[in-house]
Amino acid sequence: MGNTFGHLFRITTWGESHGGGVGVVVDGCPPRLKLTEADIQPDLDRRRPGQSKIVTPRKESDTVQILSGTFEGQTLGTPISMWVKNEDQRSEAYNEMAVKFRPSHADYTYQAKFGIRAWPGGGRTSARETIGRVAAGAIAKKILRERFGVEVLAYVNQVQTICADIDPNNVKFAEVEANIVRCPDQTVAKKMIRLIEKMRGAGNTVGGIVTGVARGVPAGWGEPVFDRLEADLAKAMLSLPASKGFDIGSGFGGITMTGLEHNDAFRAKGGKVFTTTNRSGGIQGGISNGQTIYFRVPFKPVATVMHEQDTVNVDFKNTTLKGRGRHDPCVLPRAVPMVEAMTALVLVDHALRHQAQCG
Repeated sequence: MGNTFGHLFRITTWGESHGGGVGVVVDGCPPRLKLTEADIQPDLDRRRPGQSKIVTPRKESDTVQILSGTFEGQTLGTPISMWVKNEDQRSEAYNEMAVKFRPSHADYTYQAKFGIRAWPGGGRTSARETIGRVAAGAIAKKILRERFGVEVLAYVNQVQTICADIDPNNVKFAEVEANIVRCPDQTVAKKMIRLIEKMRGAGNTVGGIVTGVARGVPAGWGEPVFDRLEADLAKAMLSLPASKGFDIGSGFGGITMTGLEHNDAFRAKGGKVFTTTNRSGGIQGGISNGQTIYFRVPFKPVATVMHEQDTVNVDFKNTTLKGRGRHDPCVLPRAVPMVEAMTALVLVDHALRHQAQCG
């Protein structure tokens, strides 16, 4: 339960942090899509650990292998299975966690639910689970780009109190990838990197905000009431490790405006409808309106810190936990491809649902 996402384009991720590997099964991918590992690997490289001085030093190549669902470089329309081998497990570093619950991790809640947990590296709750999402998301992005003309990207907008002012309509992928923190504002990015390095040196962590963007989405994608497009996006983002919220368009800032100020006026030109502003974030009534979809996802500071903390053990006795293990001082740079993946998975699912219902 809880390991499958989507309707017509459906994924099921599997694997634990320190098991043999992690992966995903993708069902519902249209046939005859050109697809090889080379289409998947670039996004996994952006997600993998050890890629820069401001992420976890765990050394993993995260090399993907397609096991099924393709033939002669094309999708068959059958389930696509992909896997990545775990190469740098150090379970002994987690021995203390076998009998103690890490503060703000899922150790206690998984124990409470299942009565058992894979304590090395956090098991299923580890961010390594997102490898399957990012691999599947790469396929979804390819479908969106080649068959619907939709571009999906994300970027770091804020680290703690350091904030960049970025126009989601104009941000470019190359600008995002131009620095290790993945903030398109190169001046602000330097400040973010210095802060993250400071936190790492202090054995501490810091959080911030990732902005997700989808451009070229036509009007009409989404469903009424319970399957609203923004509701599915919200669920997708809140399913990511360390995410703590979802804010689309004007978001919480919209409450300071009046209705007259907030409304997006409609105009028409050349037989196409557009809005003069985009405070709705590209979605109205749960259905895309043809404008750029943009939203924000806050990520908490990583729970693993290099300091002793109060906790309890498996016998519910008060104790302390030493600060140890490999961790990201800030999850945001690696969260960018995760946000892109989940955005693409939601959009491609709704694109296929729209085709099935409306032609």
